[in-house]
Amino acid sequence: MTTTHGVDTGALFATIDAVTADPEIAAFRFRATNTWVSGTHNRSTIDGFYGATQEMNHVEPHSYDSDHPAVLTGADHGPTGPEFLLHALAACLTGGIANIAAARGVTLTEVSSTVEGDIDLRGILGLDRTVRNGFSEIRVSFHLRGDDPDALKGVVERSAARSAVLDVLTNGVPVRIDVDSCR
Repeated sequence: MTTTHGVDTGALFATIDAVTADPEIAAFRFRATNTWVSGTHNRSTIDGFYGATQEMNHVEPHSYDSDHPAVLTGADHGPTGPEFLLHALAACLTGGIANIAAARGVTLTEVSSTVEGDIDLRGILGLDRTVRNGFSEIRVSFHLRGDDPDALKGVVERSAARSAVLDVLTNGVPVRIDVDSCR
């Protein structure tokens, strides 16, 4: 196994070759289940997913609590949904940076980022129809270290161009909500 920055580059290139040879294995469906706990506190579990033409599971399930802070009627049992979105963006971009730097042979010694999003509660609370419900702006600031600053900038640009989370945020995606309610 050949690794660069902790990325198994042999497996990365083998995956690219396999998907090129058989595009059907590229179809993945990720899922999360969520259960209300109390008040604004809820818990998501991420485990099963479909990929490479089969149902699979993570090595172990991952559970995440979400809640509102006390100032927003919660008990602060975890980050809010919008905060998880910021985490998802940072995680997707950072994972991409690691893979792309490894694939390109770019020396990478440090990566950190800060992601901030501005939100006006008047939209969420239905107090002003001219204010959107979600973030009005999201900013990502990266701190990277390695041998070639220009190559590092190129790696970040490529990661942004290939990021699934950034794509959904900037281009939108249809969301269908089904409801099964009963007494």
